[in-house]
Amino acid sequence: MAGDINVLSLYEGFFSGGARILHSDVLAGLHGQGQRHRVLSIHGQSRREATVQRMQDDASYRKLVAAGMPVSALRAGSTGPAEFDEAELAAFEREVSGVDVVLTLKEQPLRLVNQAGARGKPVITCLHRSDPENQGSALAELRTAVSTGVIAALVCCAESTRAAYHAAGIPADLLEVIPNGVDARRFRPDRLARARLRRALGITPDAAVIVFAARYDVMKNVPLFLAAAAAFLVARPDAHVVMCGAGMTAANPLLTADLAVVGLETSSRLHRLGVRDDPQTLFAAADVVSLTSAFGEAAPLCLIEGMMCGAIPVATDVGDCAPIVAGRGLLTAPEPTAIAAAWAEALTRRDEFGPALRDSRTRFGRRRMIASYARLIRHVSRRTGMTLSGVAA
Repeated sequence: MAGDINVLSLYEGFFSGGARILHSDVLAGLHGQGQRHRVLSIHGQSRREATVQRMQDDASYRKLVAAGMPVSALRAGSTGPAEFDEAELAAFEREVSGVDVVLTLKEQPLRLVNQAGARGKPVITCLHRSDPENQGSALAELRTAVSTGVIAALVCCAESTRAAYHAAGIPADLLEVIPNGVDARRFRPDRLARARLRRALGITPDAAVIVFAARYDVMKNVPLFLAAAAAFLVARPDAHVVMCGAGMTAANPLLTADLAVVGLETSSRLHRLGVRDDPQTLFAAADVVSLTSAFGEAAPLCLIEGMMCGAIPVATDVGDCAPIVAGRGLLTAPEPTAIAAAWAEALTRRDEFGPALRDSRTRFGRRRMIASYARLIRHVSRRTGMTLSGVAA
């Protein structure tokens, strides 16, 4: 519509992950509300955690398209040279020519912006980690974009993100925290979904269920989670552990090897479900949502989504996990017996945590998050029509 702000989001690719899920949810909430959004992905296919995925098969892609947003890819495959060729740069120029603001999902797509230039369009980069120096060349690309005046603002999804990037030399006046939020209509307690999934997995209604929603990645510390799961399943013969996410399938030989180390490779009480489009169902079926990450986390969506569905969060102390979990669940030392004991304690304190879990639905709902993104984009869009250094475009 006339007068709408036109926004282009740049993704490195489409694959299962909290940052992409959240960013896509933000765009769906903003599109058609005084803003018109579209998405350009550098890659049309992704290969991660023993999983190959076409862009069109991703749940976030389908959500964007269903909301009426154009989504395209610069490259068909999952790889390509570091430098973009003339045809790719021309395609990006066409995409960016009609927009007022460019968003980048994390700092990796800035390599395209830095090579092509943003033609005077203000760029907002959305940051979703607390370890900026542990992501290859991403921090260098961000520093280049900041030094050349391309960046208008940086959205941090957590206080730990802002602190980490500021410590890495990013100017504080560019860093703004917009806490993660989720759709309270989708993530909620659901007795029918709980019963249905438990039946499907052969889990009795009163059995303890621990859910681990993560991709198979070193930061998630999967071996630590599995060691805790082995101890817990021995102590609780009726309990079950459910794992979902990219690489959490029998097709991943690394996960199979990890399971063999702790003696769970043939356990009927450990369920590997892979990438799911219905995480709300898994969380509704769970009693505890667990996170065992060693580094890198900011404001993990799995904890927030799990709490919204009534699962008690138990997490290691990384990123903003402490304030997220406070009063609603437990922090634990990164040690298998401590984690297993924390799961057991969470189960015994379920009634105590119940009121705080219900209250979390207001605090972690997405309404405030989307309003904050809308305000920031409106503010930054005023810079359209000139380069950020003040020279006419």
